[in-house]
Amino acid sequence: MAAWIQAARATKLMVRGIGPSLTINNQPLPGRLSDPTLTLFDGAGNSLATNDDWMNSPQKQQIIDSTIPPTDPKESAIIATLQPGNYTAIMSGSGGTTGIGVVELYDLDQSAPANPANISTRGFVDIGDNVMIGGFIVGGSQNRTVLVRAIGPELGAAGVPGSLQDPTLELHNASGTLLASNDNWKSDQQAQISATGLAPADDREAAILSTPLAPGNYTAIVSGSGGTTGVALVEVYQLP
Repeated sequence: MAAWIQAARATKLMVRGIGPSLTINNQPLPGRLSDPTLTLFDGAGNSLATNDDWMNSPQKQQIIDSTIPPTDPKESAIIATLQPGNYTAIMSGSGGTTGIGVVELYDLDQSAPANPANISTRGFVDIGDNVMIGGFIVGGSQNRTVLVRAIGPELGAAGVPGSLQDPTLELHNASGTLLASNDNWKSDQQAQISATGLAPADDREAAILSTPLAPGNYTAIVSGSGGTTGVALVEVYQLP
């Protein structure tokens, strides 16, 4: 997960790596990552902190005091006070294990709220329940317009092996209602997306320019056209 943090000053944030506690319909999620590890990097690629099991972290009490500790002791958490800028959190499986996991970012400093102007996640897009899901929250009291992108061919051009060649994208609200969908970004909203200066570089990639979204939870779902699979990037940009 990559995030561009906008804030008036340094802000305390928590990043979580979730796996064992993932459920679907109140049942353990098949294929969940059993033991995630988490590393936080700054924009220059320097490692700022790492954690495997949060209960063994020197920050254990701070994580508990946040009131949102992970529910499984094998999950990971890092608390950091960050200056405005770009940051990346990388989650992997302990001992080279693989599975489905979730990386989460929380603002713990409400006196100086941080504003992620852009947040993105790279992962493998499979089929069925194993498509890629990116969740985000519109906070505050004002409606916000966002641009959501699903990037695949650009990753291949940058040397990422196994990139998804034709991603499709859906935007859902907290109730699961489909708000918008797109396959190739030029097929819909081409002029409006181009005007943002953030249009995908490849015509096969997908993008959705939202209507103003009320505060709440939203989900972007990336899949492969025709049931294809591969590595993709899901991005959310907050627009002025």
